[in-house]
Amino acid sequence: MRVNGTLINYYFHCKRQCYLHGNRLNLEDNSEIVKIGKAIHEEKARTKDSEIAIENIRLDKLTGEYLTEIKKSDADVEASRWQLLLYLKVLKDKGIIRKGRLEFIEKNKTDKKIMIVELGLKEEMELNKYIKEIETLLTQEKVPEVLNKAQCKKCAYYEYCYI
Repeated sequence: MRVNGTLINYYFHCKRQCYLHGNRLNLEDNSEIVKIGKAIHEEKARTKDSEIAIENIRLDKLTGEYLTEIKKSDADVEASRWQLLLYLKVLKDKGIIRKGRLEFIEKNKTDKKIMIVELGLKEEMELNKYIKEIETLLTQEKVPEVLNKAQCKKCAYYEYCYI
C-alpha cells in the first residue's frame, strides 16, 4: 500500500491505528468523530474549490498560492502538519509548488485557527524517512502495542484495542 495522507496522519497520532488502517482494518465507518470530519469536508466540497484527487491523496482546496487542508480540530497539529507536507511533496513532484495552509474549524467557535506550512529540504528529507518507517511498519507481522492514553477513548479503533 502506498503511503497516503491518512496513514501519515495516523502514524503520528498512533502507530497501532496506522498499522490497522494500512492493513485494511477500517473501523472508521462507525465513528461519530470521523462522520463529523467527513461532514465538514462535504460541506466545503459544495464550494467552487472542491476536493481534488491526485494519485492516492485528496486535497481539500488548491489555489494559486496555497494547498489548504481543513481539520475538525487542532487536537493533533503535528499529525496534520505532516499530512499536509506529504500533499505538498506530491504536488512538488508534479511541478506544482505551493505553501500549505492548515485550517482548524473548532466546534462552537466562530473563528478558525490557521497555520502556514512550507516544504523545505529539511522537511522533505524527514518526510521521506517517515514514509519509509510507515512502509516498514505496515509489513510487520506484530500489531503495535496499545497507547493507553486519554486520546484513545475518541478513536474509531477504541473497541478493537480495548475489548
